[in-house]
Amino acid sequence: MNISLVAIGLISILGQVVLLRELNVAFYGVELVYLLALGLWLFWTALGTIIGRCVRSPSRQQIAALFMIAGLVIPLDIVLIRLSRLILGSLPGAYLDFFQQILVALIALLPAGLLSGLLFQWTAGLYIARGKTLAMAYAIESAGGLLGGLFSTVWMMWGMRNLTSALICALVAVMIPLMILKDKQGSRLRGTALVLSCLMFGLVWISSSLDQKLTRWNHPLLIETRDSPYGRITITKLENQISVYENDALSFETENADAEYFCHLTALQHPRPQDMLILGGGMDGLVREMLKYAPSKIDYVELNPVLTSMVTKHLPDDIRKSLEAPGVHLIFSDPRQYLKRSGKYDLILVGMPEPNSGQANRFYTKEFFEQCALKLNAGGILGLRLKTSENLWTTPLANRNAGIFNALHSVFPAVLFLPGTTNIITASPAPLPQTPEIMTQRLQILKPATRLISPAYIRYLFQNDRFAETRDLLNQNSSPPNADIQPVCYTYAFIIWLSKFFPRLALIDASFAASSFFFNPPLSLLFWIGLPLLFLLSRLNSLLRRVLLVAFAGFIGMVLETILILFYQVKEGVLYQDIGLLLMSFMAGLTLGALIINRIMTGTSKKQSDFRWYGAGLLTGFCMLCAFMAGKVFMDASTCLFLIALLLVCNGFLVAGIFAYASLHETDDQQKLISPLYAADLIGGCAGSLLGSLMFIPLAGMDITTLVMLFLAAFSVMLL
Repeated sequence: MNISLVAIGLISILGQVVLLRELNVAFYGVELVYLLALGLWLFWTALGTIIGRCVRSPSRQQIAALFMIAGLVIPLDIVLIRLSRLILGSLPGAYLDFFQQILVALIALLPAGLLSGLLFQWTAGLYIARGKTLAMAYAIESAGGLLGGLFSTVWMMWGMRNLTSALICALVAVMIPLMILKDKQGSRLRGTALVLSCLMFGLVWISSSLDQKLTRWNHPLLIETRDSPYGRITITKLENQISVYENDALSFETENADAEYFCHLTALQHPRPQDMLILGGGMDGLVREMLKYAPSKIDYVELNPVLTSMVTKHLPDDIRKSLEAPGVHLIFSDPRQYLKRSGKYDLILVGMPEPNSGQANRFYTKEFFEQCALKLNAGGILGLRLKTSENLWTTPLANRNAGIFNALHSVFPAVLFLPGTTNIITASPAPLPQTPEIMTQRLQILKPATRLISPAYIRYLFQNDRFAETRDLLNQNSSPPNADIQPVCYTYAFIIWLSKFFPRLALIDASFAASSFFFNPPLSLLFWIGLPLLFLLSRLNSLLRRVLLVAFAGFIGMVLETILILFYQVKEGVLYQDIGLLLMSFMAGLTLGALIINRIMTGTSKKQSDFRWYGAGLLTGFCMLCAFMAGKVFMDASTCLFLIALLLVCNGFLVAGIFAYASLHETDDQQKLISPLYAADLIGGCAGSLLGSLMFIPLAGMDITTLVMLFLAAFSVMLL
């Protein structure tokens, strides 16, 4: 059973990673769908645990059969996800209907999630029947999850394809019966497992060519595709046009004028830019366009080296040669990390993706703009771009743009907003042009080769009605500045995405803070009075009290995990291997918490009533962790990988410790607690993931959210 429990954790985490990556690509890299899918996975796993109670005495053979089914389900789910847009008749590049997206995620995650829950319920039942404890089973399964996180991280660092990882996960699953079935009754299942193992090994062997064929279902003109630490890169070619997709969303193509539009409308605002810094976007022509101003140097910072190595050899000659031109320095680094050690520049261009995710939002915050301001020479200019509708801004779109505009204005005295389908925003410590004459004169003197930008076009941008209307709209909007600890753009991105399917949502004004829910009546009464009342009433039922204790521990733990990872992300950069190590730190904490509390509570002869102090100590630990984190966030203090990893270990320890405490304290039959406690842990984590990522952190900020978790941990003492 030890092997089975480790395998369940390993397969569950690996399967979760590969399927969520595939869904992320199928839905064009919308990170919000990724979060919803994670919540669905946890929900199906909890449901599988509950269903598993229907079988009183599962056998080894039944568990072995579930492992083999799981091994088949994972690759079949990937095939289903990649076929989903074709099956549902979606146009290339168009979103599926919202309910179709949810349906695809539900169907794809249902079998794997249910099997994960069933496997733990049945295996833990047999494990406890041997005189072991539920806490120990939870610890062993968490250790398997730690291994799954380690493998997924290392394999990605090695450049392994997501499909290959999925097939290896399936291979492990179908091999488990060969290890756990040793009697004659399982000979037929062992034979089947051997055949399936050979099949999966063969598929792993040809996984590279198989991945290419599956990708061509959605990209018939495919040249190359590869998984990188930041997403799936796919390149297609039609005659002379090269198109590059990141997570199946078009990143850029080589025949448009976007690079020209951005570069010249920014560079012409400076008298004579010599030292330039380009943060992302060099592959789509930013470097080529800036070379037309004969600068002394261009430092081009690229976040994703896999993207560069793949795309460079397919680029048109003029873009490829621009990257190799004298004075151009290609630097692979996180832009915010690079700014800490860089010199000063006349011009900084931000070519990063739109602020639609936690990863991209950090390049549009007040703190990032402060970094840029310190690296500008006197009269230097910072330039960025935002895509919007040209003539009508919905309320969420206006608030998002205003949040970025207000963040810029809090740092720079001069900010210029040139509206269009692509808005060009510039900021500087010196005055910026407010009329077209200066820029048109410079264009006529410098004469850079352009297809779109002309004196007439520049005059049009300044003199049409949109210029003054947009300026007035932004100046009158009181949206809070987009910041690291209060990423308001993330909330607006969520509403803007939903409004594509439900247009009435575009009328919503989400500029209120979630702190109003917690601190202003009447809604605050639900939190301050409703929850304590629920906790007190639950004391009338022992099982309900345990379930609520575990559920709220899972909820608090998931919210704190999200805050810690996001705080590390905005401070130290998004490196996939670091995030993987952080997730493994949390899993290590889960393992240690369950092991240590299990050993303490089963290895002493104290009265059961004395163990209540262990629960109080664990909840006090949550309060202390929240207080420490709140202090770090409020002070906007620097951090490091070791500190965040240590805090995640502590967080995981407390979550698993409370699970172990609830399963052991004054318990007569642990078999009856497997399903309710494990399901409560998963559902609490699901709610914490969704509410923390989509509501609490974007609307209230990391600081207020951490304090709310402190109060929630203090309230939970009533459940002991």
